[in-house]
Amino acid sequence: MRFLIEHMLRDSAERYPNKDAIVAGDARLSYSEFAQRVTGLAVSLRKLNIQRQDRVAVFLTPSTDLPIAIFGALQTGAVFVPMHHGLFPEQVVHILNDCGAKILITDSMRLKKLAPVIDQVDHLETLIVDKVLTKSKLQQHDFAELSLPISDNIKSCSIGKDLAAILYTSGSTGRPKGVMLSHNNIIAGAEIVSEYLSIRSTDRLLAALPFSFDAGLNHLMTTVLTGATTVMLEFKFGREIVKKIMDEGITGMGGVPSLWSLLAQPSSGLGKQPLPLRYITNTGGAMPQHILTKLRSLLPATDIFLMYGLTEAFRSTYLPPSQLGRRPTSMGKAIPNTEILVVNRNGKLCQPGEEGELVHHGPTVSLGYWNQPELTAKVLRPHPITQPGRTSGDMVCYSGDIVKTDESGYLFFVGRRDNQIKSAGFRISPTEIEDVICRLNPIQQAAVVGVPDAVLGQHLVAFAIAEDPAETLDPKEILAKCGSALPRHMLPRRIVLVDDLPMTPSGKVDYPKLTVRANSGVKG
Repeated sequence: MRFLIEHMLRDSAERYPNKDAIVAGDARLSYSEFAQRVTGLAVSLRKLNIQRQDRVAVFLTPSTDLPIAIFGALQTGAVFVPMHHGLFPEQVVHILNDCGAKILITDSMRLKKLAPVIDQVDHLETLIVDKVLTKSKLQQHDFAELSLPISDNIKSCSIGKDLAAILYTSGSTGRPKGVMLSHNNIIAGAEIVSEYLSIRSTDRLLAALPFSFDAGLNHLMTTVLTGATTVMLEFKFGREIVKKIMDEGITGMGGVPSLWSLLAQPSSGLGKQPLPLRYITNTGGAMPQHILTKLRSLLPATDIFLMYGLTEAFRSTYLPPSQLGRRPTSMGKAIPNTEILVVNRNGKLCQPGEEGELVHHGPTVSLGYWNQPELTAKVLRPHPITQPGRTSGDMVCYSGDIVKTDESGYLFFVGRRDNQIKSAGFRISPTEIEDVICRLNPIQQAAVVGVPDAVLGQHLVAFAIAEDPAETLDPKEILAKCGSALPRHMLPRRIVLVDDLPMTPSGKVDYPKLTVRANSGVKG
């Protein structure tokens, strides 16, 4: 039985000892080597007085050290806190202080950047780095020495309900919040996703998403569960991804809309030769329809799964590839072993076509927000439908996302409850406008925000990236084309052409930053 996350690694190491587990650049770890180095690190962490439920923060680039650090912390009974390798020092300090991390595992380059602020961290005792520096007041240890392979297993003191990870949101609505995930949560997510994606030990999956993002972390966990191979990659250009797919025989990968937009560009080389990709998945936001159309054309032999989820409950829905032609804008239906409800403001189930909040019920519902009980109580609440035998402890997750279903029960995203724009008395979803801008114009990606307006309440401003940077576009022409598909109250007051959009570490558009730009009256 797999009660704990480290049991997945132990089982795969026993079944596939010599098989590639982790590939990062020229470095390769077999499952046997992976498990032995994890045990070595776990033994070392215990010698450093890491106790059950202590927090171990991990601030590393994509490398073989990253999964070793995660599983090593787990095997001691500790809680791992993964941080995106691109975070700024102030963001790292906030997370370290908020979670009360006892140990930070990082590299010397990042530690140098943290040096001016590291003393602002209250509970930190130890640094584990790839190269020991002498200037820090904290005790330091060499990662390679602490993770020397040990073949004997050590027994964990954890149970399945224990906290296993704290994933910090990107902070799009304020300072980052820590979402708490148990061993049970993470194992359930791995089992569910590996089932509907049919992931097997023969798969080689590209880790294009960071492990600090719930979908990226699930990628690692599904490969370990099934004995598949994780190929890690840090990239800037689409052609780097395509080359890695060919070189490593990648059979599956997940991405967010910005990644697929990058790959859909001619410069990536996607579609110029047959690829071994069995499937791709999209999460982190709706895939623009023009990008989806391009991908279906460029990857005719690849299954495309559209998925929806939220960190607080992981994955909620997916659309089978067979439905793409009929319902290309749908979020699909509930993932296995999960109940998805659409509830109106009165707590009643919505009828088809009626807009309501998506509510998630199942084994992936998180433990809530770290040290924020009031905020947790707003998101995690008792099930809205009373059933015999159901207790008040059976919590569901209120997503904050407004959706609706069709007559067949397929879900469609309308907008964020806290991101909808109210203009001239109308509640407007930015997503719908963004789709129209991209569909009717040579636009690669668009994002719409609301700006305070004395008459309308808010007026709309759209930021857009041209498909061809060399082409000169006229914002007035873009708006004119949109006028044929959008009612007057949904037309942006202006279109701002930009080279790129601000992104959160998880690859989503940073709407708060765009709102600041729009309020400042930026023209480009």
